[in-house]
Amino acid sequence: MALWGPSPRGYSMALCTPADRANLAGVRHIVLVLSGKGGVGKSTLSTELALALRHAGKRVGILDVDLCGPSIPRMLRVQDSAVHQCDSGWVPVFVGQDKAIALMSIGFLLERPDDAVVWRGPKKNALIKQFVTDVAWGELDFLIVDTPPGTSDEHISTVEALRPHQLLGAVLVTTPQAVSVGDVRRELTFCRKAGLHILGIVENMSGFVCPHCSECTNIFSKGGGEELAKHAGVPFLGCVPLDPQLSQSLEEGRDFIQEFPKSSAFPALTHIAQQILDTSQRSS
Repeated sequence: MALWGPSPRGYSMALCTPADRANLAGVRHIVLVLSGKGGVGKSTLSTELALALRHAGKRVGILDVDLCGPSIPRMLRVQDSAVHQCDSGWVPVFVGQDKAIALMSIGFLLERPDDAVVWRGPKKNALIKQFVTDVAWGELDFLIVDTPPGTSDEHISTVEALRPHQLLGAVLVTTPQAVSVGDVRRELTFCRKAGLHILGIVENMSGFVCPHCSECTNIFSKGGGEELAKHAGVPFLGCVPLDPQLSQSLEEGRDFIQEFPKSSAFPALTHIAQQILDTSQRSS
């Protein structure tokens, strides 16, 4: 099997045993965050959704399966942390002084943060399966799975590995313009072919909020995500505007939900989280 570049620390190709599969036994609901297009804010939404659910009193984990672009460790300011082994497998990194969120990412396994993961599909797929089976999550109400853009190997492997577990469904992220909406339409097709329940569509970067006057300008047009949801017959979860405070919190690894309650993005994100909570309660 070809590999260009360094192997992650602690990575092995060991086969999974039935005992390994018990690592997700304590996870009540799994939510996939998907999009057919890169740069639409999947990692941002995954991070903020996890924070919003945590502030709603839920136990939350994030599984970052974007192997070539693991950005969530930096967004949560734990990029210098390391993963340790226990009897049950890998121990995820816990975020904050209160250990509020459990996080697993390939970013913790690389020797150097600038190392590129230049792998062929089989090795990517093997690591995704190992992430699913070999991480000791403990008891969680929600596990948010941040995925790379597209509808190929990594996505098929992720869905297949998670299917035996408590898979609540997928949140699809788009930006308003037609190019993005077209790619997300393909993601809808993927979900249906994979038998994956669609929780709804989020329109991200839906307008820019001026930090001085709070006026919202529709830089990328508006309404593409809502129109797609209506056409596809799936829920529309809401619009999240571009907000400098949200960008600042991600750059500095701060808790946006706690620190910026007056931001215009705050009610949008908490509303999306509440709809996920309502769906999980109906499914229980």
